[in-house]
Amino acid sequence: MANRLFVLILITILLVILDIYIYRAVRSISWKWKDNNLLTFKYIWWGYSLLLIIGVFVGIFFNIKFMVRTVILVLFFMTFVSKIFILPFLLADDIRRVFLWIKSKISNKSQNASSSELSTSMGNIPRSEFLIKAGTLVAALPLASFTYGMVSSAYDYRVKRRILHFPNLPSSFDGITLGQISDVHSGSFYDRKAVIGGVELLLKEKPDLIFFTGDLVNNVASEMKNYQDIFSKVKAPLGVYSVLGNHDYGDYFFGPAPSQAKAKNLESVKLCHKNMGWDLLLNEHHRLKIGNEEIGILGIENWGAGRFAKYGRMDLAAKDTDDLPVKLLLSHDPSHWRAQVIPEYPQIDAMFSGHTHGMQFGLITENFQWSPAQYVYKEWAGHYQENNQQLYVNVGYGFLGYPGRVGILPEITIFELRRSLA
Repeated sequence: MANRLFVLILITILLVILDIYIYRAVRSISWKWKDNNLLTFKYIWWGYSLLLIIGVFVGIFFNIKFMVRTVILVLFFMTFVSKIFILPFLLADDIRRVFLWIKSKISNKSQNASSSELSTSMGNIPRSEFLIKAGTLVAALPLASFTYGMVSSAYDYRVKRRILHFPNLPSSFDGITLGQISDVHSGSFYDRKAVIGGVELLLKEKPDLIFFTGDLVNNVASEMKNYQDIFSKVKAPLGVYSVLGNHDYGDYFFGPAPSQAKAKNLESVKLCHKNMGWDLLLNEHHRLKIGNEEIGILGIENWGAGRFAKYGRMDLAAKDTDDLPVKLLLSHDPSHWRAQVIPEYPQIDAMFSGHTHGMQFGLITENFQWSPAQYVYKEWAGHYQENNQQLYVNVGYGFLGYPGRVGILPEITIFELRRSLA
């Protein structure tokens, strides 16, 4: 707690310095304003900044409602990003002013100017009104984008389609459809009707089986109270198979250490899967049979490279599956694919993941995709293949932290499994 407080105080000091720098720059071009307008601007600027800083401290150190905390942190983030966007323009203007100041010094010396003329200061060189206004306009773009992402994109579900080819796919499975959703994060929802619309969109596709690849809740099982009946409608003829994600264990709420409350919460999350009729795979596999032919559906608990918890046991999930011609793995974190699946389990034909959300910000087109997520995860959205092994990363059904999406829209994936010729 003390370390967290120290870091937050340090960040606050840096942000106040940034605020002072930007405020002085913006105020310097407002000479045409009336005194009352300048005073109003001053109160709004510093009043908003002060309330935001207080709100962040309260949100982090006190037990307040999740949505209130989310709104505060999102406002803080949006404000910070906007100020970062204007900063290059102010720095460019200061560089311009430095050159003008040096030029004036050289000019004064060459003209044998008096000592008073030689004392020309940076403060006497006016700021560029064009640069300040251009920076302000650019700074407004992320604010507008994030606002639009909350209003219009948080529940703008999109169906993505993909054909997956497997050379050993049994003929009985050739052409079946598989639906995938991931990262529901029910504790973030605020529009029940919109959530229902997304489920109806999935069911309209009539997939033969459905995968859910983790993070049903943000922290605690009770978040599903108002949504369990909705997701109970998610059914498929060949079943619904699910796994846990890093948020489902309660580590970010109860702490990493075991406790009775934490264990009880995890059992409640597992019970929720059962009550919805989903087959929760906990380091185990299921033999999916059509006629006399079978494929394997493997599911492990969360296994993430780096700082994320490794509860998964591939050795248990893959046990006694050597005879199955095709093995499909549900594993929440895509970093698991490159870190363990590829080097140690070449028999896994395809892995299905979520987790990244595409950071809920970026751009995905048919031939191009970009997001800050790519600087954290090598595989962060869509289809990947290495040799004969495939990975698909779903960018998520819900959202976390920022209650919206910009460019990276909530996803429902429909796969068609096909037997390839090679």
